[in-house]
Amino acid sequence: MSPSRIDEPPATAGRGRLARLRHRWAPGAWTSDATALTVVTSVLVVLGLVMSFSASFVPAAEAGDAFAILRRQLTWALVGIPAFWLVASLDHRIWRRLAWPLLGVALVGLVLLLVPGVGTERYGSTRWLSVGPLTIQPSEIAKLAVLLWLADVLERKRPADGQPHGVDHLLVPALPLLALVGVLTLAQPDLGTTILFGVIVAAVLWIEGLPGRYVVGTGIVAILSIGVLAAAAPYRLARVRGWLWPEQYPLDEGFQLLQSLYALGSGGWFGLGLGSSRGKWHFIPNPETDFIFAVIGEELGFVGAVGTLLLFTALLYLGCKTAYAATDGFGRTVSLAITVWIVGQALVNIGTVTGLLPITGVTLPLVSVGGTSLVSSLVALGILVSISRSGTGAIPAVRERTTPMRGGSS
Repeated sequence: MSPSRIDEPPATAGRGRLARLRHRWAPGAWTSDATALTVVTSVLVVLGLVMSFSASFVPAAEAGDAFAILRRQLTWALVGIPAFWLVASLDHRIWRRLAWPLLGVALVGLVLLLVPGVGTERYGSTRWLSVGPLTIQPSEIAKLAVLLWLADVLERKRPADGQPHGVDHLLVPALPLLALVGVLTLAQPDLGTTILFGVIVAAVLWIEGLPGRYVVGTGIVAILSIGVLAAAAPYRLARVRGWLWPEQYPLDEGFQLLQSLYALGSGGWFGLGLGSSRGKWHFIPNPETDFIFAVIGEELGFVGAVGTLLLFTALLYLGCKTAYAATDGFGRTVSLAITVWIVGQALVNIGTVTGLLPITGVTLPLVSVGGTSLVSSLVALGILVSISRSGTGAIPAVRERTTPMRGGSS
């Protein structure tokens, strides 16, 4: 079954198509919400570049080049920022066509990680593919691909009479896809990203009308499953012990959390100063990735930590506002799913750093070091900006022809 087509109205043929493109790039096409989203995203990217250099300085200097990690992250930013602007300038509905090949690329990448000798192993997990000088994390691509594909399928399955989706119409494409990407991600192993896939799919199903009892029931089953998975793996069980009783394991399971809390506590109101973290000197583990928020709290203090939280709160508000104002079902679903993904991942990361949640190995979006994560997050937020513009009429309407689906299957 091929993806749905987006047809050009007769008035936009030939020179009209060029005129529409010029209109999309015109300054007047940017609304206040789209501008606010762009500003918040830009501030987070700049914060990430500054803090990634500060947090990675020690290990990079010991490896012989203090600027190596910053240079690599800056290179990815120079890829992601133009991608953000390009995506933000285009009609978001082109992603209905691209969702299918993007999901295929993501699944191929996840499968390749299971082939011995193909993936790159770090910290006991094989999550990365080396492509020449680049290191790519397929699960980051899969986050965006899953929500786009599911939103497209559900849009094409939407009843013509305007009635809500039936439960079977919602669950048939969603659960098999979640099971597939979940198994592939758990095999790396990466429980934290698997949980995020569940959160993304749940957000899509909820906004598409899945009854609350199914959402709650699925959440209970998910929590129980996570408990079983944690108990089945000794290293996960150790993480739970270190989370619940860190003082009893100060040199083992509880070391990461205790050092993170020490760093946050020593920052005070205004921090020790940019670059002055003591925890990054081999006390805070993975200070440039999983625990970069602890470095922010130590160097920029309570004010810096709260400021970071407020930036993600602004993303939450603007993302929900965009979803509410979206003029099409696909845009509404995608905007909410992207918002839940970015903000939800940030909350999980901050929750683990502050001890509210067990350590999951989830990074802070746009801030932590990670090239694939940075680019995929910027592309996703570019789509959100595009939806925000179209929701207020900034992008001319495009007539869609929806390909009907048969038999309620995907």
